[in-house]
Amino acid sequence: MFDTKIAVLLRDDLAGWQALNVTAFLVSGLPDELRGEPYVDADDVNYLPMFRQPVVVLQGDQELLKKAHERALNRNQPMAIFTADLFATGNDTDNRAAVRKVHTQDLDLVGIAVHGQKNAVDKIFKGARMHP
Repeated sequence: MFDTKIAVLLRDDLAGWQALNVTAFLVSGLPDELRGEPYVDADDVNYLPMFRQPVVVLQGDQELLKKAHERALNRNQPMAIFTADLFATGNDTDNRAAVRKVHTQDLDLVGIAVHGQKNAVDKIFKGARMHP
């Protein structure tokens, strides 16, 4: 139905609350143009718009997450990242500072999110399995 795909890859050892928190933060980094129109119910109450297409949430181990990150970088695929350091911060400024001080190959990734052509996203996340 869609030529593109929104996908999130989470490290498979996250606690439930962490997986939900990381997913929410990661998808917030995706472009605004992926959102549809606002929702309105029968009583004319307005609600915020959501993505126009489904979001696939996957999981894999630390090694797979690093490989997927590398593949995305090699393909110049824009992505959102979440590192383990961000669990200890409390705001966007501190989040960005925590990422900024770590070299790319040393990032302790717990999740990444991408939006791109379906086949490209599938290749980036090859080996990942659906999150339960």
